[in-house]
Amino acid sequence: MPELRQTTSLNFYRSIDSMTAIAIRKKLIDYLEVADNKKLKAIYTLLEDDIEQEERLTIEEYNKELEEAEAEFQRGEYITNDAFKKKIRQWK
Repeated sequence: MPELRQTTSLNFYRSIDSMTAIAIRKKLIDYLEVADNKKLKAIYTLLEDDIEQEERLTIEEYNKELEEAEAEFQRGEYITNDAFKKKIRQWK
C-alpha cells in the first residue's frame, strides 16, 4: 500500500508541474468555493502572511535590504550556525 501512496503522490506533483498558473488558479478557486470551513481556515492560516502583507517590496527596496544585510555581514554583525545552536540549547 505505501507504494501506491508514493506513486499517487508522484503523479500529483507531475500533474502540478505540467499545469499553467492560470489552470492552478482556476482549480484553487473552484476548490475554495466548495471547501468546508475547517479546510478554508487551514488554507488561510497557511497563506495568511502572504495575504496580509499589504506592501510588496519593489526590486529597489529588495536590493537595498540585501545591500544592508551584506554590509552587516562584512562588519561581523552575524551569528554562526554553531553559536546559534548553543544559544538555542540554553533556551530549553
